[in-house]
Amino acid sequence: MIYKRESRKREIAQSAINALRLYGYVRTTLRNIAAQSDMSMGSLHYYFEDNDELLIYCVQQYKSAFVETIIAAVQGLSTRKDIRTAFCHAMAETNAGEAELHRLWYDIRNQAMFDNTFVPVVGSIEDQLIEMVSPFADTRAQKELLYLRLDGAFRYLLQLQLTDNPRSLAEMTSVFEAIAE
Repeated sequence: MIYKRESRKREIAQSAINALRLYGYVRTTLRNIAAQSDMSMGSLHYYFEDNDELLIYCVQQYKSAFVETIIAAVQGLSTRKDIRTAFCHAMAETNAGEAELHRLWYDIRNQAMFDNTFVPVVGSIEDQLIEMVSPFADTRAQKELLYLRLDGAFRYLLQLQLTDNPRSLAEMTSVFEAIAE
């Protein structure tokens, strides 16, 4: 029963992600999500108490998948150069291919500065992202500094991706490689 409930929550989250892509964070409502998932509002409330709980669930699912994608890109590689190249290329690919979802992450992260509801999930996700850079740094302080640098570049490149001035995969990879060097 728990597996079925979790499976349905994941399906709803995927519908919510589709709605978020269409409407953005600010304009997405439970009604939009219910319409995307062909569910009634009552059914949606059975799985998620409110819009925030659903958004948190979506972001957790998405960012965990993002971290898994980046980690999988470097699996089995042994040289630091190969790891850096694969890591940075995977970062560039996901920036280009999943821009709307990454925008949601930055929306939620910014919202955490105004709404404590989002603080725990943002902290948890940022811990995952900091650990994701482990191939390039040893101590927590080094990982945090590298994460901050990569995150700043990622956000800037994302902004360009979402406007009329996107960078190529090669250009984005090059930027990330320079930072991870």
